[in-house]
Formats: sequence, structure tokens, C-alpha cells
Amino acid sequence: MATTVSKSRARRIWLHSQRLDETAPFGGGPEATRLAVEHLGYVQIDTINVIERCHHHILFTRIPDYRCEHLRAAQSIDKSVFEYRAHALAYLPTKDIRHSLAAMKRHRQKPTTVKSEELRKVLTRIRKQGALTIRDIDDDVLVEKDHAWASRKPSERALTRAFYCGRITVSERIGILKTYELSERHFGWEHPPRPAPERETLNHLLDRALRSQGVVSLESVCYMDAPRKKAMRNLIEARRRRSELVSIEIEGVAHWARPETLDASYDDAPERVHILSPFDPLIIQRKRLAFFFDYEHVFEAYVPKPKRKYGYFALPVLVDDGIAAALDLKTDRERGKLLVQQWTWLGARANRTHKTSIEEALHRFERFQLAR
Repeated sequence: MATTVSKSRARRIWLHSQRLDETAPFGGGPEATRLAVEHLGYVQIDTINVIERCHHHILFTRIPDYRCEHLRAAQSIDKSVFEYRAHALAYLPTKDIRHSLAAMKRHRQKPTTVKSEELRKVLTRIRKQGALTIRDIDDDVLVEKDHAWASRKPSERALTRAFYCGRITVSERIGILKTYELSERHFGWEHPPRPAPERETLNHLLDRALRSQGVVSLESVCYMDAPRKKAMRNLIEARRRRSELVSIEIEGVAHWARPETLDASYDDAPERVHILSPFDPLIIQRKRLAFFFDYEHVFEAYVPKPKRKYGYFALPVLVDDGIAAALDLKTDRERGKLLVQQWTWLGARANRTHKTSIEEALHRFERFQLAR
């Protein structure tokens, strides 16, 4: 029989699991970046930079003294994080890389338009000359695009193929410019690790969701990963039978949680304000967000201006345990200012008494945006 949990309590559990109810849950300094990525499981990468890019924004939300160079150090020096796909391109903990190796192997088996000689050419160049960026390759004969997002440079296509096959990795990222290095050389592998068996990866994905979401559904564990749903449901049921998970219902919808998660106390904390990225783990699963917070976020960067409701790059504002507003922000780097293009108060949380605390959060956010 399922335990009934109120939506407000489930929301508190999720916020705690996301570490959004504490001031500096991962401490400070460069080491906090590794700890945050390991706890969240992954941090999504996106190239839009009307404000600081989302991977930096997500980390700043949980690490008050975060600086962009901290992530660069984690990737390029400490090598505690690496780039690959989660549900999208993301930074993942290097200690979990075995769970990505099977996906890399599957990618090698996919058909490709990349010619084998093009692949050999870029791999040989990296092996002999060292890590490189696409800008270091200036002898390409341009070809026609085979889809809208494709590159006309054969070498860029080959680099992308080699990356997703695991032959090379991104050893450094500055803005959108990626430096590629042979995987074994970057990670210092004498022998590459073996891919994790699928059963082990299923357990890893479930544990990751339980750690970062607290209360999970099948959809939230297998977000954009429908082929794993059947096996994941069986795993969840097996853990439930062993009393490792508790079945719960939130307004009639099935979820699961660890017993200790439900037994813990989640006292009301002092009001905290977070200006969240639209790619933040709390926001990115739109259906889950709408169910828990009664807020439907709309990403309108690709919506024609006359049809936008909240603005080109609206950011949800979390106040305590609710979404109170959406702010369309833009960083004017030349003038050194953070511009509020549009401020939209939302529903029951549209309480003007929050305005001062949101403005204080905006000042902190501006200092982060302009830090160099």
C-alpha cells in the first residue's frame, strides 16, 4: 500500500535533494565544483550566452563563491569532470565514466557520413601534434551540409564523431571553443576502463535520481531515456520488495523514495531566493516542474517575439519553495550591467513583498555575471 505524501512536503524534499535550501551546501573554492557535479549527477551544457552560460549558472546557484575558472580546473587540471551526454550534453563526474562507455560503444556502431580517412586524419594529427581545436585545422575542403546544424568542415564532423565514440574527449572548453585530446592521454589511462554492465548502470541511474530528486517517478528517473523504462520499473519494484524503497502517492500519482528520505525532517528554512537557469535540474524536466510547483516554464528563445509571454531568456525565480516570478535578463558586458528586460510576477507567489529580496539576489547575480 502506497504512503500518501503531500505535494508541499514532496517539494521540500526535492529542494533539499537539489541543495537549494542551504546557503553553501558544497562549501567553497574549486573543490566545491567537483562535489556539486557528483551530487547532482550531471550539469547540462548550453551555448546560449545572453547571460553567463547555463553550466556556470547552475553551479553558481549552489556555490556562492563559484568562479568559471573552477569548472575549467575541474575539467582540464583535476580531470574530475568530463563532457558527454546525459539527457543532453553535460559535465559528468569522471568517477562515473564507466556508465558512459557503453553509449560510446553503441555510437561507434551507428552509421555515419564521416569518411574513415577523415577520422584517421584528425586522430593522427592529435596523436602527433597534441590537443587541438577546430580553429587549428585550416586545410579543410568545405563540403555541403547534410542538415541545418551540420558543419561544412569535414574535420569538425570527424572530431564530433570521434568524441561521441569516445576516441577523444574535450580537454578544455573556453566559451564554445572546445579543445580535443585523445581520451587515454587526457585521463592518463594505461588501459581504458571497461564499460559498466547495463544492470550496474541502471542502479547508478536510479541512485543518481534518488540522490538529486529525493522523490522519483519512472519518468523522472528515465527522463528522455524511454528504452530503459521497463528494466527500470523492474529494478524499482525489486528494491521496493526489499524495503529499500517506499511506494508513495502524491495527489494520486505514483512515486518512490528511500525510507530515510521520508523520515527526515525538512523544517522551513529562512527565505532563500534563487534565480534559476532554464536548464537547471529543477527546471529542465518541465512536466515534473509543473506537477510539483504548478508552474509551466516556457523556453521562448526560439519563439517569435510577438508570441513570447515571459521573454527571450526568462529565468524562473525560486522564493522559498515556490516560483514567484520570471525574469528576462541580459548581460550588457560593454557597459557592465545586468539588464532586466521583463519582470513577470506569477500566480499565488506574485507577492510584492518579495521584491526587495529578489532585487538583492539580482545584485549578487550581476556581480557573478560581470566577474572576470
